[in-house]
Amino acid sequence: MRFAAAVYRRSRAQSLTMKLENSIRALAGTLVLAGLVLSHYVNSNWLWLSAFVGFNLLQSAFTGFCPAELVLKKLGLGGSNGSKA
Repeated sequence: MRFAAAVYRRSRAQSLTMKLENSIRALAGTLVLAGLVLSHYVNSNWLWLSAFVGFNLLQSAFTGFCPAELVLKKLGLGGSNGSKA
């Protein structure tokens, strides 16, 4: 019984982590596409948005720090399960 409860807690924590990771990817993709569309129709300076998002994705791959993760956790997505996304 204890083993089953531990497995359930672990799978629940993993599903919350995956929700957070998927949300970060969706947010990054949306911002990149929005920057591209806005640069085409409004002003070419909107390409800086896409560059900023790309830079944050690159640095988070090396450092593990993601500003979007902090924002999404404060908004209540991903819970406070102590796992690192």
